[in-house]
Amino acid sequence: MFSRVYSAQINLLKGQIISVETDHSFGGIPNFSLVGLPDKAVDEARERVSSALKNSELPSTKDRSQKTVVSLAPAEIKKEGSSFDVAIALSYLLSSRQAFFNPEGKIFVGELSLNGEIQSIHGILPLVQKAKEDGFKEIYVPCQNASAAALVSGIKVYAVKDLSELVWGLSDKIVFKNKPPEEDIVFIRGNDPGFIKLEPLPLTEFKITTVKSSIDFADIRGQEGAKRGLEIAAAGGHNILMFGPPGTGKTMLAKAFTGILPGLSFDEALEVTGIHSIGGEAKEIILTNPPFRAPHHTSSYASIVGGGSSPRPGEVTLAHRGVLFMDEFPEFDRRVVESLRQPLEERYISISRAKTSGIFPANFILVAAMNPCPCGYQNTKIKPCTCTASDLAKYKRKLSGPILDRIDLSISVENVDCKKLSEMPSGEKSSDIRKRIKKARAIQHERFQKMSRSIKTNSEMNVKDLDSILIKPEAKNILIESAKKFGLSPRAYHRTLKLARTIADLDEKEAIESHHVLEAVQYRSRLNT
Repeated sequence: MFSRVYSAQINLLKGQIISVETDHSFGGIPNFSLVGLPDKAVDEARERVSSALKNSELPSTKDRSQKTVVSLAPAEIKKEGSSFDVAIALSYLLSSRQAFFNPEGKIFVGELSLNGEIQSIHGILPLVQKAKEDGFKEIYVPCQNASAAALVSGIKVYAVKDLSELVWGLSDKIVFKNKPPEEDIVFIRGNDPGFIKLEPLPLTEFKITTVKSSIDFADIRGQEGAKRGLEIAAAGGHNILMFGPPGTGKTMLAKAFTGILPGLSFDEALEVTGIHSIGGEAKEIILTNPPFRAPHHTSSYASIVGGGSSPRPGEVTLAHRGVLFMDEFPEFDRRVVESLRQPLEERYISISRAKTSGIFPANFILVAAMNPCPCGYQNTKIKPCTCTASDLAKYKRKLSGPILDRIDLSISVENVDCKKLSEMPSGEKSSDIRKRIKKARAIQHERFQKMSRSIKTNSEMNVKDLDSILIKPEAKNILIESAKKFGLSPRAYHRTLKLARTIADLDEKEAIESHHVLEAVQYRSRLNT
């Protein structure tokens, strides 16, 4: 007999519906085979399914002489992971005429343990979203994934803890085959108390929680210029480079930066949570705050960019809608640094491999930190610089012009006087700064709505968008003269204009004024020296 049950797997960052087709016949040499480009984890499902059925007191694949062929379609797509276990078990029971239910409109995902328990899987959100997009009405998921799955409306989500509960909850009839057939043991729903009624879950409530940052801006003594620069970067989504001698607070400022960022919208939270779930990084039901990623400077190219034989997201994608902090920026491998060109410009990254290619989102704020030289003390009063001319030249060459051109602000983080360090904190709290940033982003949102644009921040504007930006004539003249003086490229010119627009938004001004441009040029000019 033939049966078809539907499951799903992750393909790049999206769900892929997989049809689990089973052909079963009694008699002959016992055989259970899996076809359809299964990887090792999928191929081992034969043993997991057999043991799970037996230990759930359900008809097993090894109970009698029978031949079973399971095909995972479409055949040209490689099947990976253990999310097909439940669907394979159900498809076997249907094809062997030992369970009876209608599989149409239903998706089944989950890994089976040997005792029949259904274990959690990665990437549940994209799978549920794909099932909904393709018109499926119900999805059956492990209990551990249930709350995250129930964030998606428009599809019924059922949480199941083990295979026995699922089979007895779905089936209208269950048959245990015996020899001779007239001695088959038959259980029919309505006549037997063993059947279970499965209920769909209510929608999981979406709540934005306050960012829990271990460091508040008020805790950082001094560094008012750096705080101002970070506020501007957060308001407009601009990339920022902090430079200064060791121990002046660059890392502390970067960690405090997440505390001034507004929370994610519901759609953004679903997107970010889905990405982190696929990468096995999600530690919460839903991520409501921008992610903060801080890879070590020895991290490999693949870990930053993403990749593998079946491409997986790297740090630039895990930082999507959040912050990518790269401390000791010049110490990263040059190949890694240069790979940031595309995501910093296009806000996505393309990955191509021999067998597949894909585009991953990478819309993040880059916060980079570096020392002025290899020893860290060039042009400082703390210690004399011990670097040679060749050391300095080599250090500066590590950051190419195209990379620096894509960074909007350059901030000097100088040494703080010891007397100031001993004083009580007196600066603004992160919560107060966040209120100004929310107001500036609301101004941007209103402007983009009038322009019929779906972008979120000023940094995402294109050249056409900049034509509609209001700027006073004297401010425009200052920008043009500054561009000539500092030799700004067309890209740098446009980025400076975007930066000035953000400063004006923080100032709640409709048009960009002269002092907004002067401040923006000040941050940009340091990158060209």
